[in-house]
Amino acid sequence: MISFSKKYISKLFLALALVVLSSCFNKGSSTTANSPQVETTTRSPEVSQSIAQTPKFAPPISCTLGKDCYIFHYVDRDPTPAAVDFGCGRQTYDGHNGTDFGIPDEKTMAKGVPVIAAAAGKVLRSRDGVEDIRVNDQTTKKQVEGIECGNGMVIDHGNGWETQYCHLRKGSVVVKPGMQVEKGTVLGMIGESGLASFPHVHLTIRYQGKVVDPFVGINSESGCQVARNPLWDRPLNYVPTGLIRAGFAPKAPDLDALWKGEFSETTLAANSPAILFWVQVFGVLQGDRESYKLFTPDGKMVGETNNDIKSSNRAWVSYVGKKNRENNTLMLGTWRAEYQLKRGDRVLIDIKRQVEVGLKK
Repeated sequence: MISFSKKYISKLFLALALVVLSSCFNKGSSTTANSPQVETTTRSPEVSQSIAQTPKFAPPISCTLGKDCYIFHYVDRDPTPAAVDFGCGRQTYDGHNGTDFGIPDEKTMAKGVPVIAAAAGKVLRSRDGVEDIRVNDQTTKKQVEGIECGNGMVIDHGNGWETQYCHLRKGSVVVKPGMQVEKGTVLGMIGESGLASFPHVHLTIRYQGKVVDPFVGINSESGCQVARNPLWDRPLNYVPTGLIRAGFAPKAPDLDALWKGEFSETTLAANSPAILFWVQVFGVLQGDRESYKLFTPDGKMVGETNNDIKSSNRAWVSYVGKKNRENNTLMLGTWRAEYQLKRGDRVLIDIKRQVEVGLKK
């Protein structure tokens, strides 16, 4: 009996071992056509741990999005020479590795708009002293070769996370390497240093040295049709088209003049050569339709334009107006204007403005 029990127990242990080994091999084998498919959201323990330790980032600018600031460019998610943002739009360009938070113009920049730390951390590097020149041609572009980021800094947030801030105003950087900063700490002011064509702060977020799109999160896939786990500490809407500024002018404005902050008048002289109502918009697309109306103080409509936009543009300026005849004066009083931008049946921008026309002082 004892001898038989030992043999029985030995066979039993052998059978159990084979079952365990078989189970282990099956767990490690690839998915077959007849087995359940692994969900696309399944992540390795390392990635799951990284997500758990991911900081939540604040927008790096002290303003209200959609009111006195806006997002002009998003991260380019297309690895080819083409470009696409996370919303499958074109408000980016080839190789753009961050998010651009813009302000209306250089007059606003001169008053000072703070750049703030997106999360707590330690300053690794910083730079100041680069001129604010606003790059708008090849000559100015060559002047910033090697210093494209302009004035800015890099902050280490731990666990492999870093943020980089670019294009701050000359003389405004207030942090040095080695300094500890809290979320919301003022780092400097919005500027146009380095490779900047308008006043803004460029924020790049990196994890283990690789760029991460903050609207998508840790994701190795390119393109825009991907799962999203945003890194922001609050919901940020995707706004690929929006208003930068609008106003009146005595002559035709151009983009360069508007970035300088010109034509922000609230009054015009009656002997002005013209009265023009203009808008500056970002992210128009081919086929968008814009409509203008301009009214005299007595309610008469003297200018109306309906225009189908012929090509897509990241920055767009247009206007409607009335010329003032020689030796004549514009009607005194409050002039009104209306503007709409539509995409199909959807109204994207709908604004009204007014200006006072008076005698020359």
